[in-house]
Amino acid sequence: MKHRVVALVSPLQELYPVTSASAVFGYHGPDIPEHYDFTLCAERPGPIRTTMGVDIIVERGPETLAEADTLLIAGWCSTVEVSPDLGAAILAGHARGMRIMAICSGIYIPASLGLLDGRTAATHWEQTAEIAVRFPRIRPDASVLYVDHGDVATAGATATTVDLCLNQVRREYGAALAMRIGRQLSAAPHREGCQRQYPELPTTGPVPDSLAPLLDWITANLDRPLTIENMAARSGLSCRTFSRHFTDQLGIAPGRWLLDRRIAGARALLEETDLSVETIAQRVGLSSAVNLRRHFHNALNTTPAAYRRSFR
Repeated sequence: MKHRVVALVSPLQELYPVTSASAVFGYHGPDIPEHYDFTLCAERPGPIRTTMGVDIIVERGPETLAEADTLLIAGWCSTVEVSPDLGAAILAGHARGMRIMAICSGIYIPASLGLLDGRTAATHWEQTAEIAVRFPRIRPDASVLYVDHGDVATAGATATTVDLCLNQVRREYGAALAMRIGRQLSAAPHREGCQRQYPELPTTGPVPDSLAPLLDWITANLDRPLTIENMAARSGLSCRTFSRHFTDQLGIAPGRWLLDRRIAGARALLEETDLSVETIAQRVGLSSAVNLRRHFHNALNTTPAAYRRSFR
């Protein structure tokens, strides 16, 4: 059976997170496995007004949550209380294993139901102070893209929806499928949840150019023995300036980002090919099977062979 993703929408719904999620969990043509079924529901089915000034017609109500494997909460008005019936349906789903993904203001629902108590949650910077006051048991973090606890995941900005949804695909069906869907959507290279929601801009001097061309070049040249010096030279910066620029933009050091890309590339090759671990190590720039096994275990707490058995 397909994994059932249900997006809960509400009046004055922003469409971007809904359409972004449907793009990841929807149909991608005959060459990409179809593992997900995506549908909408609303507390009160019928016409739902959107921020674009047009209505969408939602035919299904909260009873849909009884069949959901994942609930995507694509926004919620902070002044609207969660009704007892809707709250009970969500809590019942969570108790049986339904995963909850709350985007931007959607955090108000799991927060009001106590599902984030004692946990860190990614929040939009405009909502962080209110979340901290209304829900003092939650640790709001406006600096990161998303936080995934497994049963509940939060994303601070709607632009992070694709990242969070691809992260779920990666968790459930492997890195190769997530990469194939991401490539079809022309999404940016995978962004870890710890990366920044927005870059820190300099107070003086010119605004630095986007790192996107460099990241694309790195991803296309993983088999090369890349160094910080290589990346800095490619950017036309000194090593010190480049490292600071990179970390300010992404919230992660360039060496760590590069290693994450190498591990992601190794995962995809383990899932989709019969190449030896030694060959895969060379193709992703980790030089040897011994080196790949060490980094793979540090990152995923498993071996390449065990990972391949799980996802082939």
